[in-house]
Amino acid sequence: MNINYELYKVFYEVAKEGNITKACQSLNVTQPAISKSIKNLEEYLGGSLFIRGKKGVILTKEGQVLFNYIKQAKILIENGETEFSNMLSLESGTVRIGISTNLTESFFIPYLSIYHQKHPKVKIKIITDTGNELIQNLKNGLVDIIIMHFTDKKYSYDLNILKIKDIDNCLVVGEEYKNLTSIHNICDLQEYPFIMQIKGSSSREIIESYLEKHNINISPTIELSSYTLVSEFAKLGLGIGLTTKENIQDDIKNGKLYEIKLDDKLPNRYIGIATLNNKLNNYCVNELLNIINNKQGR
Repeated sequence: MNINYELYKVFYEVAKEGNITKACQSLNVTQPAISKSIKNLEEYLGGSLFIRGKKGVILTKEGQVLFNYIKQAKILIENGETEFSNMLSLESGTVRIGISTNLTESFFIPYLSIYHQKHPKVKIKIITDTGNELIQNLKNGLVDIIIMHFTDKKYSYDLNILKIKDIDNCLVVGEEYKNLTSIHNICDLQEYPFIMQIKGSSSREIIESYLEKHNINISPTIELSSYTLVSEFAKLGLGIGLTTKENIQDDIKNGKLYEIKLDDKLPNRYIGIATLNNKLNNYCVNELLNIINNKQGR
């Protein structure tokens, strides 16, 4: 159906005013132009819309039914315009964020605080999961943006990844395995217990690819969902854990953890933000990206 919205606009004004002359003033058009528009709409619909009288025009029974629908449509359009304007000024809207549990606390909270202070009426939905699941949630449209640890591996072409911060990985042990700090070859560590994050996490991918590179297959003694817990379990003397240097700096200084420095260094990772290449970000998402970029000095 090829709808001529201008004809319905004229119809609405004439029906609302009940008078063609008043409708002319409201629309700033001539009376012949309005009469022609009404005639064209009646011909298109196949019936009369108005009964002409001395004092103006009156809707026919069919015209009244049509007017009720057009009035609702006008309200919906006006509401849509208002909502659009509100979104532009971030007076409403929703941003759905997928993020790893670790980064929610260690990285994201300061940005979230700034965002909420600036735009308190924007709804924020946060989903936490492993890296692989977050990427899948983004592709499935369950979130608008994901914040997670990425490695240097190639990700699917439809992801637009913005690198925010480089992260150094390291192996750590507690007091019980302090003697292992003299070992510099990963092959000499395979007989000891390892503490790893669960499958699907970037930490797990890093250690497994590193072990595969050295033809080593190690099954973790303990699997955890958080790399911050990995360091805590390492402190208890439960094994060797892969974590980030940023996470354990204070524990290293205080002698609670010890770093195993390998000759062949572990691959690093980075904190990144990913959106979909084929999807236009809404204003709420773009504002969050701007806040993070500005705070990072970009």
